[in-house]
Order: sequence, then structure tokens, then C-alpha cells
Amino acid sequence: MGKEPSGEFEYSRGLEGVSAAISAMSRIDGDDGILIYRGIPIEIMAENSTFEEATYFLLFGNLPNKKELDDFTTEMKEYRKLTSEEIEWIKNFPKGGHPMDALKTCVSYMGMEEPPPPGEKQTLRGFTKNGKKIIARLPSFVAAFDRARNGKEILQPDNSLPHAANFLYMLHGEKPDEESAKILDLAFILHADHGMNASTFSTYVTSSTLSDIYSSIITGIGTLRGPLHGGANERVVAMLQQIGSPENAEDYIMKAIKEHKKIMGFGHRVYKAYDPRAKILKDYAKNLAGKEESKLVETAIKVEEIMMREVSKKGIFPNVDFYSGFAYKAIGIPTDLFTPIFAVSRVSGWVGHCIEYRQQNRIFRPRAIYNGPIDVEYTPMDERE
Repeated sequence: MGKEPSGEFEYSRGLEGVSAAISAMSRIDGDDGILIYRGIPIEIMAENSTFEEATYFLLFGNLPNKKELDDFTTEMKEYRKLTSEEIEWIKNFPKGGHPMDALKTCVSYMGMEEPPPPGEKQTLRGFTKNGKKIIARLPSFVAAFDRARNGKEILQPDNSLPHAANFLYMLHGEKPDEESAKILDLAFILHADHGMNASTFSTYVTSSTLSDIYSSIITGIGTLRGPLHGGANERVVAMLQQIGSPENAEDYIMKAIKEHKKIMGFGHRVYKAYDPRAKILKDYAKNLAGKEESKLVETAIKVEEIMMREVSKKGIFPNVDFYSGFAYKAIGIPTDLFTPIFAVSRVSGWVGHCIEYRQQNRIFRPRAIYNGPIDVEYTPMDERE
């Protein structure tokens, strides 16, 4: 018996530190807590941009002039509308189904309504157009599913509203106030792209086979559904509700540290400094929190204070999930829609990366290091114990 030597190939568990593609879309400097979209710091984008403009920038590589942005926004509004077949399909989804499963199914159905040509017959222009359709319609799917499962009428989009504000309208049935629309638009911008994360990589892999953009985005949604990637902000809110008040934070956190338990919303695979997105969301979350959420915010601030004191020297800081949950709760978004909203945001990055990679495509084919036995004899059935 022998084993294939593990040193024959380089190995990185979870592909940590492995560069799998070259991209001009976003860059993360984890040591200094810097995130840029195509050269522009995320702080500048958050302060000055909109999700529509940020999406155009990520997809096409230049900040649009007024006509380009107006044309792009108009096109995206045309793609928001749900077909009658999609509405009937969503009405028949299991009411207790997970929203991320509903989202995967909606994108799959959307691809079946207008199937793209196979493989190499797909033009980049057609691939891009279908990607824009997905970006535009994902919020409509999420809002429609939530209303259907709650026995409410599914609404069509209001094209007088921007992307984020329209989602809140379709979800709640009334036009949002300016502050709520702003915080959601901001969150969409902050989550739009983030380098080679797990879900983005999975869309790369699917797209590299020359599969269609619908299949690639379904792959991304499925990857994001996992609790180690999406859903962390849900667990942050649950943790803070369990702590209950700022007065309980010290005992809870110190006990968790002693028992080596993970504190949700802290630490990041890439950032060894304060996540710049968390800094931006922190002030908005504090300003938006009403009486119902004020204790959560106060508890969060206390938790951050304790964690900064205890573990910041180890490079553990708040990440974007620590404050995004409060923002969503404050504008009336159900907790189990937090991860679908992540998908609604990140889909701009997924589509952009697929378009970019498609232009110099090479199918992904990594290797696994075999560490099993060699030359095992086959035992006939009647000789096996």
C-alpha cells in the first residue's frame, strides 16, 4: 500500500491566498481596511453615487455621463416588471420555503422563459443583456415572494422610483420615506462587489464552462445561501437579542471569548482592520434605529467597545454584517430577507465578473491531492465478510 505524496502539488485549504483570476473590478487591502471599486474608494462611492451608477461602473468600467446613466436606468426599469407567469409561479411556492430557494427558482424560471443560445453561440452582448435583466428583476422576485407568503397582493414596480426605493415599495405597498430609501441604496452599493469571495468564485466556475448567465447567478445564490457566507447579519441580530441589553454585554462576550465561541459580526477572512463598509453603516444604523431597535443599537455599540478592547490587537474588528442588520430592521425588512437582499446587491458584482472573465475565458479545472490507498485488491462478493 502506498500514498501519492502530498508535496507533488501545492495545496491551500479553502484556496486561501490562491489567485484564480485577474480583475479590474474591486480591490481589498485587508491590512489597512481599504475597499475600492475600479480605483474609487468605497467611502467616495457611498457618499456620492447610487446603486444604478455603481452597477453601471462595475459592469462597464467607466463612470457614466448623464445620458448613459439615464439610458441605463430606463433600460433597467423596463426589466423590473414581473411576467404574469412568474407571478402565478411565485403564488404557488410553498409558503414556508426559504426566500433564497425561492430566488434560485425564480432566476431558473426566468432563464426558461427566454433561453439563451448554448455555449459559444452566446454573444457577449446577449450575455450582458441577460445579466442586466437579472440585476433588475431580483428585487421584484424577493418582494413578490414575501408578499405572496403573507397573503398579500403581488405588486408590479413603480417606475417613478429608483432601484432601492422601488424594492421597498414592492415589499411594503407604499412609497418609502427618503431616509429609508437612502439607507437601502447605500447598503446595495456597499455589498455590490467584494473581490473573489465564495459566491463570486462560484459564478466564475459556472460561467467558465460557457454556461448561461442565469446558471451562473443561480450558482452564486446557492453559494451565498450557506451560513458561512450569507446570513451573518441575521445571526448578529439574533445574538444581540439574546444579550438583551448593554448591561449584559460584558458577561456574555467575556464568557464567549473564554469558551472560544465566535462573536457574530466580528472578524473577516480578508480584513485585519476595521471593515470600511461597517464604518459607513454604523452611523446610519444609529440614526435610523427607532425606539424598538434602540436597545439593539446600544447593545451593539457596547459589544463593539468590549471586542475592540479584547481582540482588536489580534486583527479582529467589526465587519459589514455587524451593523447592516439594524439598518434593515429599522426600515421594516424581515430578518429572513437579509440574505436575499445581499444577493440583490451582490448580483451586480457577479454579473460584472462573469462578463469580464468571459472575454478571456478559460475553464476552471483545479486538482485534488489524492491521499487514499493505492493498489487495493478487488474482493469478489462471495469472499467478503
